[in-house]
Amino acid sequence: NPFLFSLCDEEELHGINTRENLIKLDLIMQSQIIKKLINNGVTILQPETVRLSYDTKIAKDCTIEPFVVIKKGVTIKRNVTIKSHSVIESCIIGEDSTIGPSAHIRPYSIIGKKVKIGNFVEIKNSKIKDETSISHLSYIGDSMIGRKVNIGAGTITCNYDGKKKNKTIIRDNVFV
Repeated sequence: NPFLFSLCDEEELHGINTRENLIKLDLIMQSQIIKKLINNGVTILQPETVRLSYDTKIAKDCTIEPFVVIKKGVTIKRNVTIKSHSVIESCIIGEDSTIGPSAHIRPYSIIGKKVKIGNFVEIKNSKIKDETSISHLSYIGDSMIGRKVNIGAGTITCNYDGKKKNKTIIRDNVFV
């Protein structure tokens, strides 16, 4: 029937023909993602400065501080704080953990419960078990870090032998 129609929000009918249109629709989508998370119990401070992927999953009682970028494939469990200027992508962050400020959690990383990832810490392709602290200025790549480990400032896991990457393993209760 040519007279059938449906009602929808005006925002759903916009087209993208210019870069300006793209930017406008991106802002609308970001606003919708953020509004949904806030309504589900996530605190997002200065939401206009935060960028989230369409598939971001954040549990209740989490706090996202200003200037955070969360890229595709991220799951954040309950009661996590992501501090300002952090970038997170393709990873899982366990409950009661703190990330940042200015941390970078790269793909294929799993952060356990009650973990502290501090300022200027980068984690790549690593598993960080529960109650571990990596407080500042460290790079942890291709590693398995045990429970209750304390990684001191300036620590770098170097595990490339010139031909292949090897896994660095640090067991439970170690102080580095």
